[in-house]
Amino acid sequence: MDISLGLGKEKVSVTLDDAKIAAVITPNPVETSGDPEKLVADALMNPIASPRLREIAKPGEKVVIVTSDITRPMPSKVVLPFILDELSAAGVEDDDIEVVFGLGIHRGHTEEEKRALVGDAVYERVKCTDSDPDNIVRMGKTAKNGTPVDVFETVAKADRRICLGNIEYHYFAGYSGGGKAIMPGVCSRDSIQANHSQMVRDGSRAGQIDGNPVREDIDAAAAMVGIDFILNVVLDEKKRIVCAVAGDYIQAHRAGAKFLDSLYKVEIDAPADIVLVSSGGFPKDINLYQAQKALDNAKNAVRDGGVVVLVASCKEGLGEDVFERWMVGAGTSAQMIDDIQKNFELGGHKAAAIAMVLERADVYLVSDMAADFVESIFFKPFATVDDALAAARTKLGNDARIIVMPYGGSTLPSVK
Repeated sequence: MDISLGLGKEKVSVTLDDAKIAAVITPNPVETSGDPEKLVADALMNPIASPRLREIAKPGEKVVIVTSDITRPMPSKVVLPFILDELSAAGVEDDDIEVVFGLGIHRGHTEEEKRALVGDAVYERVKCTDSDPDNIVRMGKTAKNGTPVDVFETVAKADRRICLGNIEYHYFAGYSGGGKAIMPGVCSRDSIQANHSQMVRDGSRAGQIDGNPVREDIDAAAAMVGIDFILNVVLDEKKRIVCAVAGDYIQAHRAGAKFLDSLYKVEIDAPADIVLVSSGGFPKDINLYQAQKALDNAKNAVRDGGVVVLVASCKEGLGEDVFERWMVGAGTSAQMIDDIQKNFELGGHKAAAIAMVLERADVYLVSDMAADFVESIFFKPFATVDDALAAARTKLGNDARIIVMPYGGSTLPSVK
């Protein structure tokens, strides 16, 4: 079988023996209109548990639209024109609208990147700003967990807050989308750290909402800040919109998550000896900080003592300073797990999540990073997928069974 895998903005091909393939995990077939713009328009005309956006916003109000940064595949340039049309129909002037990119703790954008994210027409029509985790307003603490809700001032002081996002699996928040545009999107590092520290608690896992302490905290923070309207989308493996939901930030988000499960949650008979996984290409493998999501999904498909072959460009390296300090500073992968339990630090949490995979299986990395650096962060570097698979077979035997995950950042294996 010929398999095509995303590596940065390119595709790499590998040929596998059909008899050795236990499964190729691809999205489930679902029915959709096939027209992304129609899906967005229909969602805005038929919001869930909410009036239309044009009935919510009022002339003279300051409106902020929070959307994703460059590390997310959210198609803002497709969605934003429809949002602006709704606001225009409500009588809101363009000068009263600001698009805010929720950076969390990610790097800021260049002006060229902002323009590319929203499209020329939107960029020249309304103000587009990066969130600033140092320019915040304290809006209180969540009742259950005491998480400080420190929100970017522009968002906190707006009359109306509209949140955009794509819904995909998140390795401890359950799903992206919904209130995640606020927490962590436009919050301070302290807020994000307090929220993410709950990743070690029971229920904090991909594909779970009920009983997930991280998601409950996110939704509580979003309620405190106040989200007037959301528009979330689900993307297929080619990053095309196949579902759009709009309206109430809880109920619309849950409807989108349900669709995501029908598309991307895939049952397998048993874990495999080898899992060959791609993040899905750019931007999901822009750095290891992002590619980690595919690795975390792959852990559900590999047996103890097996091998994960991770295909991820990581052209921008590790992607976050604290994460890099943890990855390069630890003596062993086990040390990172021990350290995160003693002293949780945002950025270090992803290093610890990677370490938990490394304690179960070897990880062979095909990337654009230097081989000696890859070795220093506990992975085994390979120049090609074929080389990595050959080494895995040498370790586990020629009869090793393989599960392939071409869209590892999206698909979630679940053992029957």
